[in-house]
Amino acid sequence: MEYITALSDAVGGWTWWIVATFLLLLELLVPGVYFLWLGVAAAIVALSTIFIDWSWQWELVSFTTLSIVTIMIARMVVSRRPIETDHPMLNRRADALIGRSFVLEDPIKSERGRVKVDDSMWRVSGPDCPAGTKVKVMTTVDGVLTVEPTASDTTPE
Repeated sequence: MEYITALSDAVGGWTWWIVATFLLLLELLVPGVYFLWLGVAAAIVALSTIFIDWSWQWELVSFTTLSIVTIMIARMVVSRRPIETDHPMLNRRADALIGRSFVLEDPIKSERGRVKVDDSMWRVSGPDCPAGTKVKVMTTVDGVLTVEPTASDTTPE
């Protein structure tokens, strides 16, 4: 405890400015936006130390409280205004396949098979069908495509 007090006395009022700068720089390197709000909380504590001469323990308590408050406010603001994008399925590859048709590479046996989508193989579930059957993706569950045979059961060879 004495070490923290000595360090705080040595750095003086710059402690929270240094912490805020470090957290804001860390935000640039790490994905997500949590370090931004931690940096904002540290900056508020830094500003408050200009007007209030409090112990490092109270500064730490106020930083913790402000961190929680700023993160909660940010989450509320973001949840009210969803981000619109021109690529809504970017990180939801399986959902982007719903409605598309593919040819079975491996037959569906016991409700399990595989289809080739572009350059990758996907697991599928559905009614038993032989390899070469054209199937349509209806839904996805945990990365497994649920398929049904289309009107033209097999593709010509």
